Amino acid sequence: MKIIEQFSLKGKVALLTGAAGLYGRQILRALAEAGATTCIASRDKEALEKVAHSHRTQGSEIHTFTLDQSDEKSILELKERIQEKFGAIHILVNNAVARPAGKGYLYATASEIERSMAVNATGIILLTRAIGEILKEYGSIINIGSMMGLVGLEPLNYRGTEMDGWHADYFFHKGGMANLTRFLASFYGPRGIRVNCIHPGGLAQPSQPSQFQINYSERTCLGRLANDTDLMGIIVFLASDASRYITGTNIPVDGGYTAK
Repeated sequence: MKIIEQFSLKGKVALLTGAAGLYGRQILRALAEAGATTCIASRDKEALEKVAHSHRTQGSEIHTFTLDQSDEKSILELKERIQEKFGAIHILVNNAVARPAGKGYLYATASEIERSMAVNATGIILLTRAIGEILKEYGSIINIGSMMGLVGLEPLNYRGTEMDGWHADYFFHKGGMANLTRFLASFYGPRGIRVNCIHPGGLAQPSQPSQFQINYSERTCLGRLANDTDLMGIIVFLASDASRYITGTNIPVDGGYTAK
């Protein structure tokens, strides 16, 4: 097989959680354009259908499923529905995330932190365990972490804005995901299943204050925030046979933020 052919996802079935989110949309695009039959799942199936529509019109095969990652019953029902339809899958992308503690660390209630834990900690473990049972040998699990899981808070990013970035639960979960990736790589290694985690940097959004974008961009090596295509290449690489000897890694995709 020629090297370029190893990057193709044709004939593979992928499950992506959180496909309607900021990162999820470009991850879905990457999987679909590389040829994967892609299952997308979240609580808001209507939002998923809207995201799926544009890809279907271009010939991609997209299937939508309802999933509440904080509910074990919902997770097991998703597994059963996918197993009934496909038998097994090749790729799992753990992208879903909940950030209920909107007021940040100082004001978050216990119930908000528990909700965050239910989705971002307990939920990702239960989902991976369930879907892991129907992953084909030599499949791939890709966890979507964050550069915030690799470093501490940088207050200077928020200088001159009303933003603060004080979300302890998010740092906690994304940091835990880094070592969970190593554990899962060891656990699934005997089946040839690879487990890797990418840690994106901040994604540019119109809603961000211009001063924040300036501050953050200066903190990176490349001098900018991420755009709406920057994750696509690494997703296809890790999902494909081109990365069959890579597992247990934590890869920053952050424009050099964590290199400084």
